Formats: sequence, structure tokens, C-alpha cells
Amino acid sequence: MNQNQDKVINLNINRKDFEEVYFMGSQGSLFFSSTTKGKTVTTIVVGIILIILFIFKDDLSKEKFGILYFVSFLFLLCAVYLSLAINKVSKWRKDVVTYLKTLENPEIYQIKFNNKVFKVNLNNKKETSLWTEFTSAEIAEKFIALEGKFNYMFPKKSMSTEDYKSLTEAVEKNIK
Repeated sequence: MNQNQDKVINLNINRKDFEEVYFMGSQGSLFFSSTTKGKTVTTIVVGIILIILFIFKDDLSKEKFGILYFVSFLFLLCAVYLSLAINKVSKWRKDVVTYLKTLENPEIYQIKFNNKVFKVNLNNKKETSLWTEFTSAEIAEKFIALEGKFNYMFPKKSMSTEDYKSLTEAVEKNIK
């Protein structure tokens, strides 16, 4: 590709293609996403220990009764961290759903790039980035994701095989 020659990719938008990538696995799950799964399991384990201690609290000596308070405090701490993580996942889901609504009836969704600049046009809302403004990229079997000044995710299903290959090569070449 010539330095000044723009490659243009018109995306064929199907909301389900985007949902398939965004919500793959348990990524959209409030309690078992990658963000919340560990906290959920920890909270459940500490909760079970607390219940067991409450059941056998009459068997605890006065010196060991502090364990009950300590485990209660741990449970509360776990619950707070879990609720913060759930809030984060909930906000992410809300943002994704809002974004997906913009894809329901797009007039245009186009990527245009050359060796220096990467442009996205969604319904005539244009965003331009230099390749150097991207901090990371992920090239997966089903999508390409870019993070930087703007964050993007493009499903493989929304473009031709040749366009996906061209975008993959450009990302590999321009984002270190």
C-alpha cells in the first residue's frame, strides 16, 4: 500500500456479530464474568464459613469468639468488593448496549486507513487517529480490537476475508 493511498473497508453491520464478540463466554455475566468470578467465589466461600461458624457459635469458647467477628468482617469486605466489580460489569454492559443501538440502522460504517492515519466513520460521525495513538491491539479468530485515543472492535463477520486480512496486516505493521 502506497504511503498516501487509503484502504477503505465498508463494514456490513449485523448487531448479532458484535454481540457474539462482546458477550462471548460469560463476559456479560454479572457474577461470573472474568472481572467478578473470583470475587463471587471468594464471597461464597467466606459466606459458607460464616454460616458454619454461626451454626457452631455455642461451641466456641469466649476466647475464640473473635473469629466470628473477624470472618463477619471478611464477608462484608468480600461483599463490598464484589458489589464494586458487579457495578463495573453492569456499567460496561450498559455502555455496550448503548453502542450496539447505534449499529441497528447505520447509514454508513466505514474504516479508512493508510500507513499513518486510521479513520472510522459511523453514521457520518468521523474519528481520526494516528496509528501511534493506539496503545494496544488484539487480533483474534473472530475480531480485531484496537485501544488508544478511541477504542474499536471489528468482528471478522462484518467484512470480507480480504478486508479482514488487509486490516490484520495493517494492525500488525502499525501497532507495536
